Amino acid sequence: MNRRTWIKISGANTLGLMGFNLINTNLTDALKQPVLFIGHGSPMNAIEDNVFSREMKRIGKQLYKPNLILVISAHWETKGNFLTATKQPETLHDFAGFPEALFNVRYPAQGHPEFVERVCQKLSQVPVHPDYHWGFDHGAWSVLRNMFPEAQVPVVQMSLNTQWTARQHFEFAQELKFLRNQGVLIIGSGNMVHNFSTMAFDVKHPYNFNVPYAHDWATEANHLFKTWIVNRNSDVLSNYLGQQKSIRLAVPTPEHYLPLLYIMGLLADDETPEFFNDSIVAGSFSMTSFISKSI
Repeated sequence: MNRRTWIKISGANTLGLMGFNLINTNLTDALKQPVLFIGHGSPMNAIEDNVFSREMKRIGKQLYKPNLILVISAHWETKGNFLTATKQPETLHDFAGFPEALFNVRYPAQGHPEFVERVCQKLSQVPVHPDYHWGFDHGAWSVLRNMFPEAQVPVVQMSLNTQWTARQHFEFAQELKFLRNQGVLIIGSGNMVHNFSTMAFDVKHPYNFNVPYAHDWATEANHLFKTWIVNRNSDVLSNYLGQQKSIRLAVPTPEHYLPLLYIMGLLADDETPEFFNDSIVAGSFSMTSFISKSI
């Protein structure tokens, strides 16, 4: 299938999604969107021109325009499973201590209540519920502002169920695979290594968050995570609490790690991860990200 044919079908697909006739339709694999795990790091990446924001922009330009973007962000935890269901979600500034310019940022993408309704119906055995209060938190918009700056693609966020084990999150992700053939781009936004209690800086660049600097254990953990990801070792990734000290230090709390398990659960058998932004900053924050590529 050539690019012109793909665009023609993709355009029809977009119209179908907006009318929502595609939720139970199997489309050709040529329309399958990749999946991405993004190490989002500091929310300042949304407004700074740096190596990480530039790489997000580069990846965004490589993608065919999706029909909808589903984001699993580290910054929305709930008891139960929820999807944002408002037509125009608010931009949430869920942080403090940053410049006013960051608080002035708005990401004006629309939501998609019809999509949420149908997905909730299809996944009723879980169950999944619509949410009318949450908006786009910085785990979502700090990434999307770089990858899709025009905000022309509808965006829905999915929460992290705090009552689930890591394995349950991974297994639930596999139930979402049907969305990939319907032009839905799924992004997990977190950090593989994320430990505020051990934050440190290069003495030559004090308090510069994005200067590469890593504790030895963080470097080890980042390498192990990448090895397990490449080898598709979901058992070890789901049992991170039972691994060596460097891994336990890397994931003192689960919220920034769990989006990774969703993307691992969504990978197809004929795909492999392609890493980018592979760097550790502030001692204990891994910016390492990857996009799925066909083998």
